[in-house]
Amino acid sequence: MRKALIVGIDHYDQIQSLSGAVNDAYSVKAALDRNADGTINFAQPRLMAATSPGTAVSRTKLREAVEELFRDDAEISLFYFSGHGYIDGAGGYLCASDCASGHDGLSLNEVLAFTNNSPAKNKVIILDSCHSGIAGSSPVAAQVAEIKEGVTLLTASTAEQYAIETGGSGVFTNLLVDALNGTAANLVGEVTPGSVYAHIDQSLGPWAQRPVFKTNIKKFVSLRKAEASIELADLQKLTVLFSDPTTRLPLDPSYEPERTGAEDATVPPPDPAKNADFAVLQALVKVNLVRPVGAPHMWHAAMDSKACELTVLGQHYWKLAKQGLI
Repeated sequence: MRKALIVGIDHYDQIQSLSGAVNDAYSVKAALDRNADGTINFAQPRLMAATSPGTAVSRTKLREAVEELFRDDAEISLFYFSGHGYIDGAGGYLCASDCASGHDGLSLNEVLAFTNNSPAKNKVIILDSCHSGIAGSSPVAAQVAEIKEGVTLLTASTAEQYAIETGGSGVFTNLLVDALNGTAANLVGEVTPGSVYAHIDQSLGPWAQRPVFKTNIKKFVSLRKAEASIELADLQKLTVLFSDPTTRLPLDPSYEPERTGAEDATVPPPDPAKNADFAVLQALVKVNLVRPVGAPHMWHAAMDSKACELTVLGQHYWKLAKQGLI
C-alpha cells in the first residue's frame, strides 16, 4: 500500500491568501498518481485544496488527515504541503486556512511525532512553505535532527528563508514535479527522494533559496517509476558482453551493419548476431555506460577493429547486474 496526502492552501481567512499553492498540489498529485507506463503508483492520493471559504482546510482537519496518513503499516506514506509556513522560538508551523497568527497552525513537531511513531516502512515529508527547513530540528539543539529510521524530509527552504513563488507556482514544486516526471530518474527509471533533492539542489544554484534534505534510512524508496532511458534487458546484457568490469571488448567490421560501398574485399560482411550485440552496445553508449577505445565513435571502432570498454558508471551497473540487483 502506497499512501499520499497532498495539501495545497491558497485561501486564508485572516492572513494573506496565496495564488499558487493549490496549483502546486494538483501538479504533484498528477505526477504521483501513476507511473510513466500508466500503472498505479499511489492509490487514490488524498487531495485537500483550499481555494475559497467553502473549501477551507482548518487546522483540525489538517491534523486529522496527517494523523490518518501515518496510522497504517504502508509501504510508503507521503505528505506534501504547499502553503504558508511560520516560525517562532518554539518551532515551525504549517498554516491552515483558519490561522490568525501563524503559531496557531499545525506544529511541525506534531507532524514529526505522527511520522516518527508511524508503522509505515517509509515516511516522506515534502514541504513547500516558508521556513520549512526547521522541520525535524531539535527544540534544544538546532543542529540536531530528530527523525527516526525510515523518515525522509525534503523542504523548499531553510528555517531562515522564504519559499519563492513565481508564475502561479512555487519554484521548489516546479522542480519537484520535473524530477518526478523523469529528470531525476536513474537508468531504470526510478525516482528517489535523494535524486529529487540532487536535481532541485543543482537547479536552484548557490544563491537562491536552499532546499533542505534530512533522512534516516537504509535504502531509498522509489517515489515514482519514470520512463527508463534504456531497456532493462540491455542493461542486464552488460555482464554478457563484458566478462568483467575492466574487459575491453574487441570489435571488427562484422559488428557494423552499415557499409559505405567503398570497402575492399578484405572487409568481412555484417554478422547478424554481432549486429544485434552492436545495437545494444550503441544503446549503452548513449547513456554513458560504454565508450569506444581509440576511436571517436563506435562505427570507427568497429570498422577499424578497435575495441570498446565500460565507463566508470558502466562498471557500476555491471556490478548491479552481476549481483542481480537490476
